[in-house]
Amino acid sequence: MATVEKEQNIKPAADGTVGKALELLDQVAMQKRPMRFSEIQTLSPHPKATLHRLLQTLTSQGMLSYNPDQQTYGLGLRLLRLAHAAWRQSSLAPLARPFIDALSEEVEETIHLAQLDEGQVLYVDKRNARKPIEMFSEAGKIGPGYCTGVGKAMIAFLPPAERQNAINRQAFFRHTEHTYTTPESFSAELERIRADGISFDREEHEPGIICIAAPIITASGRVLGALSVTTSTQRNTLEELGKLRKPLTKTAQKIAEAAENWQFPD
Repeated sequence: MATVEKEQNIKPAADGTVGKALELLDQVAMQKRPMRFSEIQTLSPHPKATLHRLLQTLTSQGMLSYNPDQQTYGLGLRLLRLAHAAWRQSSLAPLARPFIDALSEEVEETIHLAQLDEGQVLYVDKRNARKPIEMFSEAGKIGPGYCTGVGKAMIAFLPPAERQNAINRQAFFRHTEHTYTTPESFSAELERIRADGISFDREEHEPGIICIAAPIITASGRVLGALSVTTSTQRNTLEELGKLRKPLTKTAQKIAEAAENWQFPD
């Protein structure tokens, strides 16, 4: 029997019907598979009658779909249209595409483009290495901010109040022996990144996976996202990755310059 995943970072209860409905969508999306009512009820703080009403509304609006044979709820096709519109309007991906294509050709390793979503990493584009390796990340997936190169690169360069808010949102779950597991150790790492200008993932999220990452920052200091070159310890060392600093930071700067006249949401 499939298990129901519980979110590590619990968000404060949303106000109003819209907020409750969005939280419900988040819960269904997190499971990565359709869910029965009983499973949703296990995760939901709402009474059974309220939960029924929310599910009916989301289904009638096309945000969820209901399979009567399996008696399960899944994400609706309307979300695909909204996601595509958001990708075009709010994502760095369309604008950054030619730059990450060129970087991918130059370094022949996996390239990630990411943006920050409430302290977590949203991967918005990816180019696989010439010889791909298996890893967690893929476009559209959410990853932790505290143990990924792109996450650390973005959080490090946020204004102090926003940076502290992002730190407060981290789960600090120990993924590997190299993971930062306290706000204090993570904050110290962010200071080192601010001083150096780049970040590394030293097998902090996945064993054997390492990366070098650079923030994408406008001339005014606004953090738009981050870019990384990722590989495995079987193929490269951190020292060898460090030699890719120049093409990586140069590409990040080109994306930032191209984005200067584009409007991204705060």
